[in-house]
Amino acid sequence: MKRILVTGGCGFIGRHVTQELIAQDYSVRILDALLEQVHAGEAVALPAGAELIKGDIRDREAVAEALEGVDAVIHLASEVGVGQSMYEIARYVGTNDLGTATLLEALIKHPVERIVVASSMSVYGEGLYATPDGRRIDNARRKSSDIKSGQWNPLSPEGEPLSPLPTDEEKPVDLASIYALTKYAQERAVLIFGEAYNIDAVALRLFNVFGAGQALSNPYTGVLANFASRLANGQRPMIFEDGEQKRDFVHVHDVARAFRLALQQRQAKGHVINIGSGRAYAISEVARLLAEAMGTPNRSPELLGKARSGDIRNCFADISKARELLGFEPALQLENSLGDFVSWVRNTAAVDRGAEMKRELEERGLVS
Repeated sequence: MKRILVTGGCGFIGRHVTQELIAQDYSVRILDALLEQVHAGEAVALPAGAELIKGDIRDREAVAEALEGVDAVIHLASEVGVGQSMYEIARYVGTNDLGTATLLEALIKHPVERIVVASSMSVYGEGLYATPDGRRIDNARRKSSDIKSGQWNPLSPEGEPLSPLPTDEEKPVDLASIYALTKYAQERAVLIFGEAYNIDAVALRLFNVFGAGQALSNPYTGVLANFASRLANGQRPMIFEDGEQKRDFVHVHDVARAFRLALQQRQAKGHVINIGSGRAYAISEVARLLAEAMGTPNRSPELLGKARSGDIRNCFADISKARELLGFEPALQLENSLGDFVSWVRNTAAVDRGAEMKRELEERGLVS
């Protein structure tokens, strides 16, 4: 039986990854700081058989202890939130990048067979687009002047309207937030380290992950959890811009399986791989689907008509590479797999902090 260290293993994705590994007869050790923003005083229920070391990923002694006798690492420990990263900069850079550096230095003395790091679709900035005549545009960016005038969609350099396309791994990165910068630094550091020290390294670029267990009281977590928290407290979901921006939503069970496959499939070594559903959903459609699933279809979303600094318009995954290298195929789709999420929401205390998040961003001039 191989022992896997899962950093951040008590978080939303980490718990599901741990359960997936244990179900496949791996031994799992978790290193987690149990941050208040993520866990909000909740009792941590570890899957049967998992071992927990409470410690910060930046703590050299805790990391060295966690690596003892480990065969591979899944590195999930991270601060998560585009908006918050734009003003808690030291916090995000410290945890995400210094934390990863601390882990990699410890791996020099405690080498493992493979490390799989969680990256993010945010590194792409805007996704891929096509011009009306079919030209591929991989460097689209919105102008702040256009956004302020209500022109939400990016245009070509010639001012043409663009059509969003599934984003593949060949698209150059375009870092539009501090969070994106830290995630790109994480993935590059892991891949560079793996090459230098002959340790198999894989980076998974996760799209919008949803499912039971998300931190409902953390306004900087996933959009679905934010909507659920609002609805559970009798409020309308808040949506920046006009609600027609498109994202890819992938179920956490599929994500957990992708991490397990990334440990197992030798041909994944050295690669960056998208993990998504391969489908595009307008954010307003997501709010409607969730409201219906929660039995509150009359609570239509509140469209704010404002944009957050660091946000992009459209990005959804091309998962051809995940199919080829991992044998990955998403089993669950948003529209037919909200049941377990809604059941979990109904049995979980959710403090709605959406208005607080909006106020914090506005006070810092990060909403326009």
